[in-house]
Amino acid sequence: MPVDPSLAGLLEAIEAGTPLCELSPADARAMFRAMTVDGRPPGTLPPVASVEDDKVAGGDGPLAARVYRPDGTGPFPTVVLLHGGGWVIGDLDTHDAMARAICAGAGAVVVAVEYRLAPEARFPAAADDAIAAVRDVQSRLAAYGGSDVLAVAGDSAGGNLSAVVAQQVPGLAAQLLVYPATDVLGDFPSRTENAHGYFLDEPTMAWFLGSYATADTDLADPRISPLRGELAGLPPAVVVTAEFDPLRDEGIAYADALAAAGVPVRQTTYPGLIHGFFDMGPWSTACQDAVDDTVAQFADLLRG
Repeated sequence: MPVDPSLAGLLEAIEAGTPLCELSPADARAMFRAMTVDGRPPGTLPPVASVEDDKVAGGDGPLAARVYRPDGTGPFPTVVLLHGGGWVIGDLDTHDAMARAICAGAGAVVVAVEYRLAPEARFPAAADDAIAAVRDVQSRLAAYGGSDVLAVAGDSAGGNLSAVVAQQVPGLAAQLLVYPATDVLGDFPSRTENAHGYFLDEPTMAWFLGSYATADTDLADPRISPLRGELAGLPPAVVVTAEFDPLRDEGIAYADALAAAGVPVRQTTYPGLIHGFFDMGPWSTACQDAVDDTVAQFADLLRG
């Protein structure tokens, strides 16, 4: 099917602007914040019971975090959310809506975590931070959701990091991977089919990877290409992708590999949608429906 018509204006505005890959990292971060924070229509953030700032352990010192609590009386599951942005851009504010959607829709305490960004901190800094943060939250579940259920969630590069964490931290109950990057060495048709014109494009993906990986990084390392890791025994997963996303096929490949390894997995590719749809609900009913469906599937896993 064609791209959701509601996204046409958004895509035109993106195409008219300067590509992220032609900006400095600082300017790219500012542009992404302008799109996701400043450009969000007022009154569209999902309500939650409370939001408070926090700190969690990282691979090289404390990390900024934000704790979202749902309505009701616990205990609740706890979800560590790792934001997307190609390991280069994104922060707690750009993914405020995603954290709130999971908190409210899944009835979970969400601990959104920042991590060191590239190129200032290159591989494996983001992976090390994500692993350390989840281990820290895991050691203090009584202070968060209060139950023994801990899961990870993330989109794009955050989905990559969530998949890495699920392979490195035993005892997780579930993982939510939203259009994740899973194999930076892979040759997937969607990278060619959707290389241009759908928000995330091939030059930007190359810029992200070049900013994160060093010249001597082993790109087959499962900490950057989790599709090449050991998948048996991993926690149940929800893996969602978008039809017009260059990362579509590697997300599907990861879901298929999980299933082949005996991991319970639910995989959905939403027709007509693009990379980044999780934050596009205010402009597109189809995007909002996909967000609601994704969160409902994840809530089922959290309930066991």
